[in-house]
Amino acid sequence: MATVTNTDAGTADTPPLDPRRWWALGALVASMLVLGFDMTILNVALPTMAAQLGATTGEQQWMADAYIVVFAALMLPAGLLGDRFGRRRMLIAGLGVFLAGSLLGALAADVNWVVAARALMGVGAALVMPLALSVLPSLFPPHERTKAVGVISAASALGMPLGPIIGGWLLNHFWWGSVFLINVPMVAIGIAACVFLLPETSDPASPKVDVVSTALTATGLGALIYAIIEAPTRGWTDALVLTLFAAAAVLLTALVLRERRATRPMLDMTLLSQRGFLLNTVAATLVMFVLSGLMFVLPPYLQAVLGSDALGTGVRLLPLMGGLMVAARTAQPLGARFGSRATVTAGLVILAFSAILGSRTTVDASYGYTALWLTIAGFGFGFAVVPAMDGALAALPADRAGSGSGLLMTLRQVGGAIGIALLGSLLAGTFRDRLDVTGLPAGAAETAGDSVVAAHLMAERTGSAHLLESANSAYVHGMGVVLLVSGVAALAAALLAGAFLPNTPDMAADRPDGRQ
Repeated sequence: MATVTNTDAGTADTPPLDPRRWWALGALVASMLVLGFDMTILNVALPTMAAQLGATTGEQQWMADAYIVVFAALMLPAGLLGDRFGRRRMLIAGLGVFLAGSLLGALAADVNWVVAARALMGVGAALVMPLALSVLPSLFPPHERTKAVGVISAASALGMPLGPIIGGWLLNHFWWGSVFLINVPMVAIGIAACVFLLPETSDPASPKVDVVSTALTATGLGALIYAIIEAPTRGWTDALVLTLFAAAAVLLTALVLRERRATRPMLDMTLLSQRGFLLNTVAATLVMFVLSGLMFVLPPYLQAVLGSDALGTGVRLLPLMGGLMVAARTAQPLGARFGSRATVTAGLVILAFSAILGSRTTVDASYGYTALWLTIAGFGFGFAVVPAMDGALAALPADRAGSGSGLLMTLRQVGGAIGIALLGSLLAGTFRDRLDVTGLPAGAAETAGDSVVAAHLMAERTGSAHLLESANSAYVHGMGVVLLVSGVAALAAALLAGAFLPNTPDMAADRPDGRQ
């Protein structure tokens, strides 16, 4: 086992060179890959799970959102726990919690247990994500650290397109629980490598974990997401929905007020007063909002309407990820030449165009048309999010880079969770209103309105070709409404970025250590 040391970030700049450091980096890469593809692997499984577990659209939203909401709510306090009590110790604990959640998901027998498993996995992911980056200074000297950070970041990004493909292949060969079980060997390798290869580091001077602020974050976000998901079923004026919205507003306002008064806050809200950080963060958060929503609404379209199997669905999502990865590689040099304002604005305009193009999809449209606007959407995402992230971090004072990057990542995760909740609810309400259930018994009509998968199952059970056609038409219409709303939101953000975003060139390439 590596010698235990207790060092802060300052003394970690000159660590002794450990010949096992690249093996340790490989273990961290495996962990980040798991986190990356767990953001998307469940999307291709949702139609199958909806059929086998009888999950409504709202329950599918919770299966996807439980992971992201908990992840976002606990990321900052989890990072502080590692700083104060040992990063390796907490990283191993996070991987262990993630492993337990994966096993629970694989063995789950109903929707509620799947949601619980995803929430538990979110707890583990919140520990792993920030700590996997924070242990790098203890392993690598400055001249190797930039490369190590790049490898970790690439692993996290690569996991997203791998998720649908791995999930699709597993679903074609095994039961739906295999999308959880695949995590077990990779996480086990990560735990073993952390035990034997990673040195222990900590920073006792870091801010203390504020239990009250953590509770306000988790309950406020939970109430907001729950209200958005339940509103299409219960009605936007339902007493419970209105109560939840009011509770979310009170809890999140209390969080902001508490953090503003804190001497060393977990969420440094004063950073949002800096225009460059605020507007770039808003752009990056909006991109996650749209991307997460699209990844939720597309798999049922590809599977139920176009008739793809699970693996085929994963492969058919590759144009989106391909465009995203190509644009992400070219966005930085473009930002360095033309400035972040021009690049972010152009990316948001491209994203708006692709979403509006996608909203014109018809029931009879071929996959070729979908691949076209998905590719364009990928370019828009990449050109918007990379310079927006760089611009947000570049706007931070050097002594507040840690708290600022934590706030940025938290808001991005919140954007993803709200994207799934809001756009998924818009789709569910539009689908239910558009679906023609004439002639069906009341119970069958209610079941068919739960999701397009449920409508297909009910059509097969009743032998109703009309219900099948209506389900496909209603879903495509609902998806078009979601894409149109996404396009308008992206266009509005592009106008704001073009008018107010500071046009700061990306200077990272000019600095020897690659820092912003």
